[in-house]
Amino acid sequence: MKKSGNSLLGSKTSAGSPRVAIAIMAAGKGTRLKSQLPKVLHEVGGKPLLAHVIAAATRVVPPSDVFAIIGHEAGRVRAAVADTGVNFILQAEQRGTGHALMVAQSALSTYDHVIVLSGDAPQITPQTIARLLNFHLDQQAAMTLLSADLDHPTGYGRVIRRSARSAEVQGIVEEKSASPAQKKIHEINAGFYVFAVPQLFSNINKISTANPHGEFYLTDMAEVLRKARLRVVAWKTENSAEVLGANTRAELSFIDFQIRMRKCQQLMDEGVTIFYPATCVIDNDVEIAPDSVIEPFVQIMGKSRIGAACRIRSYSVIRDSEIGEGVLIRPGSILEEARVGASAVIGPYSHLRPGSDIGEGAHVGNFVETKKIRLGKGSKANHLTYLGDAEIGAGVNIGAGTITCNYDGVAKHTTVIEDGAFIGSDSTLVAPVRVGRGAYVGAASCITSDVPEEALAVGRARQIVKEGWVREKRAASKPK
Repeated sequence: MKKSGNSLLGSKTSAGSPRVAIAIMAAGKGTRLKSQLPKVLHEVGGKPLLAHVIAAATRVVPPSDVFAIIGHEAGRVRAAVADTGVNFILQAEQRGTGHALMVAQSALSTYDHVIVLSGDAPQITPQTIARLLNFHLDQQAAMTLLSADLDHPTGYGRVIRRSARSAEVQGIVEEKSASPAQKKIHEINAGFYVFAVPQLFSNINKISTANPHGEFYLTDMAEVLRKARLRVVAWKTENSAEVLGANTRAELSFIDFQIRMRKCQQLMDEGVTIFYPATCVIDNDVEIAPDSVIEPFVQIMGKSRIGAACRIRSYSVIRDSEIGEGVLIRPGSILEEARVGASAVIGPYSHLRPGSDIGEGAHVGNFVETKKIRLGKGSKANHLTYLGDAEIGAGVNIGAGTITCNYDGVAKHTTVIEDGAFIGSDSTLVAPVRVGRGAYVGAASCITSDVPEEALAVGRARQIVKEGWVREKRAASKPK
């Protein structure tokens, strides 16, 4: 197959190439999950089930040729994956998988072939999708179904082949209708298909709702097409895990574990050390460069990127953050939408909130919280400090207990601390305020006005000492 951009298949690569669409079934409720959340929006590996399937699909065909068929909580589903660039088709009344393609007929009828994927099977790979399509084209089939061998196939429809060595499918027998002999078959219908579009839509109205749920089942197309003397075949994947759907909370948990273990294995193969990977939560889209070390019980989520030779110590949580090379993140630190420059040291127990930009070689230490700040190269805030809405230069020392008072009850204001300034412990900087280059702020000062360069600012009440005050107080409190 020819490639188009990042795709494994280009549907418009040449005049003679077949036009291929992908339809993703994403309209169901998922009642067995017992959730108000649409089934395909439950997360594994750090993103919704449907997002995983879309990611695989758009490696095979361009997003413009991918159609997500949505129904239950359609607006919510659309919003969750709107940035993928795929198309959406509304199945307002959910009457089965066959009905979903009936609803999609006008959108798909201009294509030569359509691949049908399940929106709740996040482990499907683009390679398997492409191989299924290739097999379908080679076999010149009207319908090709993806199958897999399961050790415990109970509950799945069994694939009945014409013979053991034949690609042709004689039928699909559901669990409730299977004979004892058929229940011993381990090859199951995975619920992924490729159809020749003309044959599909010229016959789809022949499937019926004569079943306990009164729905149109896409599996019935196998029998319909065979009766029309059209070719129905099956291709078996060697990796049965990738066809598994998430129908229960237990299945969600198991699939999440599998995805995360594969991610850890991939990272370790690429030169990352991960101690006790089963204790770590690393999302599928995370990037970590070689020679970094991830200690036990670390969570790295979203689209976080970690540079080479970093060490992320236990119980740290990192989400959608960028970390430069050689960074040390000590235990218990939390980073959210933050950026950390090379060779910086974070923690222990630091909290970098969104918009925190920590410069090269800077230190953010014990119980320091930052939000929407820039901390310059080599600057330090090592203890018990809150820095919000601040521009802090290079080589600045922030003493323990310092607070930038950024909110006046109506609006947020910025504190500016220029290069080389020294902020004494327990200082309060009331924004908007600027501390000039090389200036000093005395400990326990409340600073409400700008401090010029290389000046000393002390803003505190004069100390008063009253000799004998305690003795007098004690005497006055004695009963008379």
